[in-house]
Parts: sequence; structure tokens; C-alpha cells
Amino acid sequence: MYAGMTGDQAGSNSAPLADFRSDTVTRPSAGMRAAMADAEVGDDVYDEDPTVHRLEDALVALTGKQAALFFATGTQSNLAALLTHCGRGEEYMAGAEYHIFKNEAAGAAVLGGISPYPLATDESGGLTPEQVAAAVKPDDPHCAVSRLLCLENTVSGRVQSLARTESLARTARDNGLSVHLDGARAFNAATALDVPLATVCAPVDSVSICLSKGLGTPVGSVLCGGRDFIARAKRARKILGGAMRQVGVLAACGLYALENNVARLEDDHARAKRLAEGLAAIDGVEIDVETNMVFMNPGDGHHGPLKDYLADHGIVIGGQSPKIRLVTHLDIDDQAIDFMIEKTGDYFQAS
Repeated sequence: MYAGMTGDQAGSNSAPLADFRSDTVTRPSAGMRAAMADAEVGDDVYDEDPTVHRLEDALVALTGKQAALFFATGTQSNLAALLTHCGRGEEYMAGAEYHIFKNEAAGAAVLGGISPYPLATDESGGLTPEQVAAAVKPDDPHCAVSRLLCLENTVSGRVQSLARTESLARTARDNGLSVHLDGARAFNAATALDVPLATVCAPVDSVSICLSKGLGTPVGSVLCGGRDFIARAKRARKILGGAMRQVGVLAACGLYALENNVARLEDDHARAKRLAEGLAAIDGVEIDVETNMVFMNPGDGHHGPLKDYLADHGIVIGGQSPKIRLVTHLDIDDQAIDFMIEKTGDYFQAS
């Protein structure tokens, strides 16, 4: 029997023993809760919250950008970036599977009058400079004005190389485009590439860094870029209803995560690899893995039954098909990995 519940999990009768759906399901640790309780706060709309200032300054240092701005969510941060980079009737390009195009409720089009232009990605989740150059519209009144290239790293766990990011950014600028990076899991990319976060962010003009995924905070993303860009993004944040008051209690979570949860991302990557190796040894199961994500194809007819079987044993997985995404995070320990491998094997032995 898996006994790897954390203290927070043990206090909830409904908590699963192991939740592999996403790294967003983490709950704040006792240390993070203490940081929240002790946070020095002020009115951030008046720019008077010292803990928010500390968090933004920390992300400026880590990303190598000039300024930063705290947001409630990554979607809000990305949308503010789009509204800042682009005007009505202008266009941004992004990979067709990227979150900013596919999973953010068409916010840029709905609220900003900004036209999205999706580009097909390759097996690694990447784009090519040739695609970007070919997608730039001519100076013609029939066309939207091409203004921005949006990149992502990681893409569904897949790391984009530094050379590729640099090449895409260079092509974008050669064609008059700015470059925004959805860096929801940029710390995972930096960990996998064994480089500082600033190196991952260097080629782009702006980057959104999420704190509530692998870093384990309950809320928060930080948009980083040039001083003028961030000043304008602050207005966009207000338009989106994103200005908050004594938000230092949440910024304190981000500071705690930066100090305690970045280095341990290597553990998530190692556990994902071990999970992949264990599941791959089961007949009929196909596995892909990169960073903290494992993609499992259990075969035709097994997706729903396997999900239900694991749920009966306290293991929660997603319902994607044909490949189920399994994500490791700070609430998944070695016992959870072993338990997942064991119960998946039991299911296939009995089926």
C-alpha cells in the first residue's frame, strides 16, 4: 500500500494518493504557508507591496530582463503581453499546439482584436525560421499586420534548444517582429539544458514565467521584459482586472519557491524517467518522456478502464487519447512512482 501522503494530503479525506494529471495540482507546503503568513504586504495597485517588489526583482535577476510584473495567472500574463506587443488588426504567430494559441480561450482575438496565425510544429514541438519568414504578411491593406512571434519552452515537456530559439528570434527580428516566450515551464527547460534561466530567456523580448506549475505555488506568474514594455503591460493588466491589493501573501509563495523548489526540478525529471522505464516494461504500453512529462499510450480500449482502475486505487491520471499525459511534481515521491508502475502492471495482468 502506498503510504506517501504529505501532511497536507493526510488532512484531506478526498485527496488522492498520487495525482499525475499535472504539476498544477501541487499544494503549498508548510514552509510556503508560513511564508504567506509572515509576508510583509502593502497595496500593490499603489505599487507599495514590498514582497511583490522582491519577487519581481528576483525574476528580473533570473531572466536577465529589465523589469517584471506579477500576475494572477499565466493566461493573464500571456494575454497582457499580446495586448502590449500588438494593436487591433495586428497579428501574432504561434505554434498550432502552443498554449497561447490553443488553450487560452482566444483571448487576444476576443479582447484585443489581435489575429492569431498558427504554424504547424514538428515532432519536437518546434518551428523553423523558414516557416516564420514565410508567414510574415506583405505591407498590403488586405492583410493583417504581422507584429509578434510567440514561442514556448518547454512544449508539452519537450525542450526547445537554445540554437533553435536564437534562430527563430533572429528571423523574427529580421522581419520586423517582436518575440514573446510562454515560459510556463522555462525553469524545466533551463534544468534540462543545464543553463541559467537567463540563457533560455536571452533571445526573446518578453517572457511569462509561471510559478504554479513545477515550482509549486498556488497562484502566480511573472511577466518580464523591457522597462517600457512592462510599464505598458501594467495598463493591460488593469484592463484585464488583474491589479490586486495586498498580494504579497501570494508573492511570498513565489519567493519561497524560487529559494526552495528550483533545484529540486531535477528530481521531477529523474522520477519521470524512472516512471517511463517502469511503464515501458509492461507489454502493450508505449512511452515517450522528456523533462517532467511521460506520455503513455496503453493501447486501444484501455484508456478509460485503466483510468478507472487506477482511480479505485487512489491514483489520478488524465483522460487524453491516444497518449495519456503523466506529470511528475513535488507532490509525487518515489513511492508514488513505484505504486503507479505496480498498479498499471496489475491492471494489464488482469485484463
